[in-house]
Amino acid sequence: MNTRKRVLTASIGGALAATLAVVGQSATAAPASGEPTMNKAFSDAASEFDVPRDLLVSVGYAETHLDGHAGKPSQDNGFGVMHLVSNPERKTLEQAAKLTGESKTDLKKQDAANIRGGAAVLRALADKAGLKASDRDRVEAWYPAVAAYGGAEGASLKRLYADAAFDFVSKGIPAKGTKVNMSPQKVTPERGKLAKAAAPGSGTKSDDYPPAIWNPADPANYNTGRTAAISQVVIHVTQGAYAGTINWFKNPEAEVSAHYVIRSSDGEVTQMVRDADTAWHARGGNASGLGIEHEGFVDDPSWFTDAMYRSSAALTKHLCDKHGIPKDRAHIVGHNEVPGNDHTDPGPNWNWDTYMGYVNS
Repeated sequence: MNTRKRVLTASIGGALAATLAVVGQSATAAPASGEPTMNKAFSDAASEFDVPRDLLVSVGYAETHLDGHAGKPSQDNGFGVMHLVSNPERKTLEQAAKLTGESKTDLKKQDAANIRGGAAVLRALADKAGLKASDRDRVEAWYPAVAAYGGAEGASLKRLYADAAFDFVSKGIPAKGTKVNMSPQKVTPERGKLAKAAAPGSGTKSDDYPPAIWNPADPANYNTGRTAAISQVVIHVTQGAYAGTINWFKNPEAEVSAHYVIRSSDGEVTQMVRDADTAWHARGGNASGLGIEHEGFVDDPSWFTDAMYRSSAALTKHLCDKHGIPKDRAHIVGHNEVPGNDHTDPGPNWNWDTYMGYVNS
């Protein structure tokens, strides 16, 4: 590969993660002077753009756990509570600015403006999908608009994204850690054409790790084969949501990948690069490392669930046994510990004692 691609093999997070670890803004933080509470911001935006309020909250929670991260970008250059994106493939940040009249700076940094922008984009997608005024009060009817909001190309990824948001509508969101009130409500999503798409959790199973789903990264984002023996497992945090990360690794413009991605809510594992091939996740550690990405953000411990720890530890134990890697902290390392990297993931909220206990139990 060319020199530029060698430089761009750092995984999701990087220097961004270092910044987030210092200046990360929690969803529980008090709003800036004059800015409405997040509860009011969601209610106001939902009313203005005729979007179901709890659906809007659920999309935001699935994307960021309602944390704006002080205006810092995600792995695919998405911003704020509603993850408004500005990259060569997606321009929802610019679309939101046009629809609302908000500046891009405010959309990035102010929760209320960002939520308003997300509502405007979601409503535009509903209009494009042909959602009638008489249907806009029915949460179920918004499924195609939510699926489009995630920006995925393939039907299965669109369904993965939309189902994650609708799960939060059905289950509610945790009361602890947010200042947004939302009770669960029974909904039956109207999936339309996406009903025929592969459901989340289904699909081809991995040859390297049978519990995992095989969903390959774009060939432009990794090298076939290796130039060194596998000798370590590298732990990462995605700086983004599970479905969005998978979609990003399938985008040839990303020039980044990892071998495995793990979901926060239930520990679902997707493999995207074969063990025998070289994912681009840790610069100098690529040739000898197996990269595992974990859904979430380094500054928000709410993503690091016990289900995620247990699932990831089972995967790491399998990889160590398969490839003859010692199950210790010298060989199971954080991205920040790989020489030549300036990344901070998995960050101070990652519980290494719990994780290594599961790996060796």
